[in-house]
Amino acid sequence: MLVTDRNDGTPASGATSAGTGDADPIGGGAGLPDAPAILNAADGTITHVTPEAVRLAGVPDAAALVGSNLADLLVRDGPVALLRGARDVPVRTLSWPLPADPAQRVTVLVEVDDLIPDAGSPLGVDVVAERARLIEAQRIAKVGSWSVYPDTGQVYHSPVLKEQFHASGAADAFDGVNMIVAVHPDDQPKADDFGVRLRSAPVGELVEVELRDHADRVFLCTGRVERDAADRVERIEGTVQDVTEQRRLERQLRDERRKLHDAQRAARLGTWEWDAATGVTQLSEMMREICGNLPGEPATYEDYLSGVHPDDRARVDEAWRGLARRFESVEIEHRFIRRDGAVRTLRAHGAAIRDPDGRMVLVGTAQDVTEQRTALTLIERSTQRFTDLVAVTPVGIGLFDQDEHLVDANDALCDLLGYRLEQLRGMSARQMTHPDERDSGLRAASDEIASARSGRRKVPQRLLIRSDGEPVYCELHVALSVQDDGTRFWLVVFQDITERRRAAEALRYQATHDDLTGLPNRAAVKELLGRLLGSADPAGVAVLFCDIDNFKRVNDSLGHDAGDELLVALARRLEGGLPEGCTAARLSGDEFLIICSDISAVGGLDSLATRVAGLLRTAVPVHGQLIRVSASIGAAVPSGGGSGGEDLLRFADAAMFEAKRRGAGKVSLASPALMASADRQLHLEGQLREALNNDGLTLHYQPVVASDGTVLTAEALVRWPHPDRGLLSPDAFLPVAEQGDLLRELDRWVLRTALREASTWPAPNGRQVGIAVNLAGLVPGGADFVDVVADTVAECGLDWNRVVLELVETALVDLPSRTRQAMGELVARGVRFAVDDFGTGYSSLARLKDLPAQIIKVDRRFVAGVGGDPSDFAVAQAVVGMARAMGRLCVAEGVETATQFHVLSGVGVDAYQGWLFSRPMPAKDFRALLETGPLPLTNDS
Repeated sequence: MLVTDRNDGTPASGATSAGTGDADPIGGGAGLPDAPAILNAADGTITHVTPEAVRLAGVPDAAALVGSNLADLLVRDGPVALLRGARDVPVRTLSWPLPADPAQRVTVLVEVDDLIPDAGSPLGVDVVAERARLIEAQRIAKVGSWSVYPDTGQVYHSPVLKEQFHASGAADAFDGVNMIVAVHPDDQPKADDFGVRLRSAPVGELVEVELRDHADRVFLCTGRVERDAADRVERIEGTVQDVTEQRRLERQLRDERRKLHDAQRAARLGTWEWDAATGVTQLSEMMREICGNLPGEPATYEDYLSGVHPDDRARVDEAWRGLARRFESVEIEHRFIRRDGAVRTLRAHGAAIRDPDGRMVLVGTAQDVTEQRTALTLIERSTQRFTDLVAVTPVGIGLFDQDEHLVDANDALCDLLGYRLEQLRGMSARQMTHPDERDSGLRAASDEIASARSGRRKVPQRLLIRSDGEPVYCELHVALSVQDDGTRFWLVVFQDITERRRAAEALRYQATHDDLTGLPNRAAVKELLGRLLGSADPAGVAVLFCDIDNFKRVNDSLGHDAGDELLVALARRLEGGLPEGCTAARLSGDEFLIICSDISAVGGLDSLATRVAGLLRTAVPVHGQLIRVSASIGAAVPSGGGSGGEDLLRFADAAMFEAKRRGAGKVSLASPALMASADRQLHLEGQLREALNNDGLTLHYQPVVASDGTVLTAEALVRWPHPDRGLLSPDAFLPVAEQGDLLRELDRWVLRTALREASTWPAPNGRQVGIAVNLAGLVPGGADFVDVVADTVAECGLDWNRVVLELVETALVDLPSRTRQAMGELVARGVRFAVDDFGTGYSSLARLKDLPAQIIKVDRRFVAGVGGDPSDFAVAQAVVGMARAMGRLCVAEGVETATQFHVLSGVGVDAYQGWLFSRPMPAKDFRALLETGPLPLTNDS
């Protein structure tokens, strides 16, 4: 490889030149370095080569290369180039202008054959598979990619982009280089402008444009340039995404909005939104027109109330205040005085709903019904008045005679029940009522109506039946009235509440069932176990606690969507394969529960456990892959000592952990010894909870040092001085904290204590030492994550830039944008995030660029072997190189020998942590250590 002194690629002083003449095509005479190098003219013609380049190409002599074109000799293949010679040699290139003649360029070739995995090797197979997945992901997202290398003229188009060219109708004209042939003629000027802006854009700036192809599909085109030290364009790259469907949906949305506006104008119906806290209201255009407000004029509730007729104002204000305070739906009609003096009659509806952010928002409609009310007043006590009112009412209205037979109805009631008016006439109220409804008549309401001042009664729910047999739930408003001839009749308003009831039933279902699989959840399990254990024969009850083996691997390698798909498939297998009397439930994550009401009826506990294990030991197709799974199962039955449902779940859970310790796919029964152990764990959990509440834990600190031994930060490591068992390490009590849902409280205690102690540390040579805290329960994505961290930092009075929050790799991948924004708030204040144990997840290097962290900590398993294991060294070198290239600091964990330190220092690690420098120590000892200055290497074992 060519050694360079400078970042701009200029050869190091060690590269020699044999002269400046042109007679010798071998590179020494052209001022080329002693390395595989090529000199080419401005048109790409090769004029000189070095002997090393001849040997690398595997050709007999320089004459085989001189005179050819550089673009023909070097062919781009992704991130590397292929040197065409006796064989294709993968190389990377470094290029700069020849100092004596800037029109010519020197290109140095670095062989990277050892970095390119063989296609038949496991790594090569993985690379090929990864590329195939990337292409498939592009195909799903309808995104193609391209790259152009101006120095060689090489062009790369992804397979998806080529498919897009083919679909554009320009495949025949496409020559593999010029993408402009696919652009619609009307968009050619935009495409030309895109090219001009792209070539003149600063490095890293993204340039975008939307273009159509010949088939009128719409594409979002993006691009950016990379330049060398001389500001020459080295590479242009970009993407082409098919956004035709998105644009079609946007047009459709605009059309729907226009139709809604037209419908409001036709109906003289406006909409509004009211923030009761501020009094500010948002009015639709039609609402402004109804009330006489000017377009764009600010509107408040007080402005609206001031326009209400004085005689109606108190009543109206009371109704809307009820909506604001108690979220009671409002339906009210009142007079409104416009600015021009016109008095209008408005019919308004209001309700409280939750917006996407969970806030209660007051919304409603107001319809100008002035003309209708004027007509009703002029023809009071007229049958036409009733007919007009019924015709415009959006709810069903029926007129029944004294014998409860329908005399007349509006269209809404006909539509509600699915009959024509002539079919409904003569039908009794009982015939309209569903057979399952016990109270089917109207007479039951007569006594209540007679004694009520209002003369009407509300029936909250009545189950009716449509003409097609479908049930429909209605809220009835019943009034007993008298016609002009003295005949009594029933006036009934039918309000369809079917959807409201379905929503209520859905809420009840959601409260007792898992959203993902539809299986009963923990609440339903507790209810079922309580009922079974309270029965006459609780001894026959059995519980099987099932945990899917290696489920985390599926989530980490294929993503959470794949994990969800797998869980749903297993839930369906359990539902379809369990014997009668057994219920499958999902508690959380990858944990399923089987509850059997009578274990003897299914052949005994062993038989049931074998059957469940068989159902969960299967191969499931997920995202195009066949995933083989099994489950560790713990079984428990009542012990005879009055065990409750929670005890049974706890014993089965403990048995499951015992089965998991024995290996994947095992089954374990909760023995008396295991139950006693579970009780001890519960006792330990109580002690841990008490220790958290009474500051019964302590922190040790392990320094993170620079290469010269200077302490940069210290990682806080929690310890528990147990009253009976002595000083416990996290391995002894973190599982207990996790099972007891104490991880979050433990994180808060460690964060608060570590920051408070760090605020008192001395500052060696005036430099403050940072403090790193591991988080497992208090993680980004939590509702109050930012507030907890910010309040703790403010409470302890620590500088923000001294705080480092460490999270495992899997806690930082696939984060939603809102969570990333929350993390960004902390980073903007100075907090740094670190990826702990990096390299132990799946597809770690591929995800490195997406992790929202500023520090990468290489896992100790790779550090341990860097001195002797080439694989560990390669992983560490790759992680360090990528981290540095992306501007992240790299810390090596578990550095225990001087050999490891020197090797890691050689690959560019920024900081080190391990026993070579210091073991974790109590806070008092760490303060004394800070006062001693830089740390020496303590051993070389």
